[in-house]
Amino acid sequence: MRELICGEIRRFVRDDAGNRFPDGQAPYFDEPLVGFTAAADPLFTEYKTVIGDFHFTPAELAERLPEDGGWEPKTVITWVLPITAATRETNRREERFPSRAWAQTRNFGEAFNGALRRHLVAFLTARGHRAFAPQFHPAWKEYADTPVGVASSWSERHAAYAAGLGTFSLNDAVITPRGIAHRLGSVVTDLELEPSARPYPNHTHNCLYYRNGTCGACITRCPVGALNKDGHDKNICGQHVYGTAPEAVAKEYGVTATGCGLCQTKVPCESRIP
Repeated sequence: MRELICGEIRRFVRDDAGNRFPDGQAPYFDEPLVGFTAAADPLFTEYKTVIGDFHFTPAELAERLPEDGGWEPKTVITWVLPITAATRETNRREERFPSRAWAQTRNFGEAFNGALRRHLVAFLTARGHRAFAPQFHPAWKEYADTPVGVASSWSERHAAYAAGLGTFSLNDAVITPRGIAHRLGSVVTDLELEPSARPYPNHTHNCLYYRNGTCGACITRCPVGALNKDGHDKNICGQHVYGTAPEAVAKEYGVTATGCGLCQTKVPCESRIP
């Protein structure tokens, strides 16, 4: 069943028209990576301390489903959608605002990611399993002011780490075998599947700066000084990503959300583990 699910996710990413730029030609994302985590993995409880007590475990989300709630989740399925080389190349050339292709990937590509979440839920439900996407759960909430800055009641990044798909970087993103330029998604199900291995010794291992102090390229790539050797200032970053950048280029690019991604391109971890 693991291979069937991986194959269906790959097929959807390859074939669905939503994974295409407005001209209908090039895709937003390359072939995805997929990982599996036991819903009862202790990491999800640990996240209540790492992120905040507002972060739900899979079981807590299942209990809060408005209909048919209270069932026991068994597996969290998580995926990485790598942003294509062509789009990454356009963003490498930018110094202040994201490129048109990057902004369209953030806007329309994330809409496609949402469609993938819904598709996988329907795929599992049609085979007699319960499933939901945490990102679309009615209890999902973003918190603007927490000890760790802006945070939400379910973190796709932390789900990816738990699934063995990557570790965290100086800029708080996840460095995967396909790099740091990507979108992430997850679905919780009552289908019990073998968990993926976590092939790293700690949660920052894939980042050169944390591993041996030899990098920090993302610091100089940030156009607003939101990064330094102490980490990532989410407030400064957020003002640029959700305020300044959309105000400057969203109308021109034909999008509402633009992202930024400068610190995810023209860096050693852009497309691989350095």
